Amino acid sequence: MASKQNKSISISKYKGKREMNIGIFLFAIVFIYLVVTVIMYFTGRQISVYEVREGSIVNDHSFTGLILREETPVTAEAGGYVSYYQNENTKVKKGANIYALSEQVLNSDNADAENETSSGALNPEVQSGIVVNIQNFNQNFNGENYSAVYSLKNEVTTSLQNALSETRTDQLSSVIESSGQKVVSYGAQKDGIVTYSVDGYESLTKDSFTESDFDRSDYESTTLEDQMKVSAGDPVYKMITSENWSVIVQLDDDTAKAMMEEETTSVRVRIDKDSETLWAGFSMIERGGKSYGCLDFTDSMIRYANERYLSVELILEDESGLKIPKSSVVEEDFFVIPQEYLTTGGNSSSRGVMVRNADGSARFQEVHIYNTTEEGEVYVSRDDMDTGSVLAKPESADTYTVEQTGSLSGVYNINRGYAVFRKVTILCESDEYYIVQEGDSYGLSNYDHIVQDGNSVNSEDVVFQ
Repeated sequence: MASKQNKSISISKYKGKREMNIGIFLFAIVFIYLVVTVIMYFTGRQISVYEVREGSIVNDHSFTGLILREETPVTAEAGGYVSYYQNENTKVKKGANIYALSEQVLNSDNADAENETSSGALNPEVQSGIVVNIQNFNQNFNGENYSAVYSLKNEVTTSLQNALSETRTDQLSSVIESSGQKVVSYGAQKDGIVTYSVDGYESLTKDSFTESDFDRSDYESTTLEDQMKVSAGDPVYKMITSENWSVIVQLDDDTAKAMMEEETTSVRVRIDKDSETLWAGFSMIERGGKSYGCLDFTDSMIRYANERYLSVELILEDESGLKIPKSSVVEEDFFVIPQEYLTTGGNSSSRGVMVRNADGSARFQEVHIYNTTEEGEVYVSRDDMDTGSVLAKPESADTYTVEQTGSLSGVYNINRGYAVFRKVTILCESDEYYIVQEGDSYGLSNYDHIVQDGNSVNSEDVVFQ
């Protein structure tokens, strides 16, 4: 019988080829990047970034000033009851009726009823004038000059007051005719503005005021009312006879010194009462060891005819431009070379200079320009060449040895991720900020990013924002 042979089969296990998982690979790269970034952030220098914006700085000083003007109280020539022809703060001509005196109070009820219709409507000419003023205002209004609203208000108020004064005069004339009383009318002795209050300060001048006149604790003003009873010699109205008026302000030592050093002869003034801004002539008055500022105006007096004390702001500086922190500004030194030594490279539009080699040949050296002056000088980086380098003037045999240096005030711009010096022209300053000129060549622009602490970086340093 044939024997059976056992056949064994050998099975070998082969290692299969693994394929790379692209997702895991990308994740590893991103993870490593994040780890490195976090480590650099916490171990590196922390740089504060400031975004440049347009702004302004107003250097103003607030005062309560004493008003001086040409004004005279007019007294009654006889006793009786006063009736006024004019509204307060009305401009009148010489000879125009101001007030009337009667033995008894004039009854104006009947006259008021008769004139109710006419007084309730404005003269067509007055209406037309007001409409034209409003139309002109609407066409020319600029939101940045909001104080123009107050000017329009004053113009309309003056027109209405003049119209009402005419109506008031007609009404009083009708009352006098129908009263049956003996009534004596009195006219203006001069052209001027009529007001109905007195305070005893009417005679004050620039030569006679004292420090005590600024004390308002005992100040009193008497209002003169229609139909009041007066005796001969009592004040009945006040006449202001000039558009020229002055405001005297008490200056502290620092402000007085600054204005004296700057030889200030005019100053912009903002009136708090109506936010109106006016220009005033300025002069200093020294009295009793105190310094006073005298603000002289030549118009707009009627707006403040009833005021003796006026709150004002002296706008000594009002500059607009780019607003940057003071901490950003640093000083950096540069080589100063004549502008005529600048040229362009043969294979590019880069600006540079021709530097003489030891063998007499010349090579082109690109330079980084940071400022040019009206005198024809150029400020270039000190990294671009060495002290003593000899420059060859293009198309000339003239040479210039680099030695002169100059400093510029500037900040470090980091728009590109590294610190680049940009010069600044400072216009004015506050405690924490500068206003610098916008549109400077080699300067800053709105929305630029700069280093808030200029001393925390060096030029060309890489900065992570």
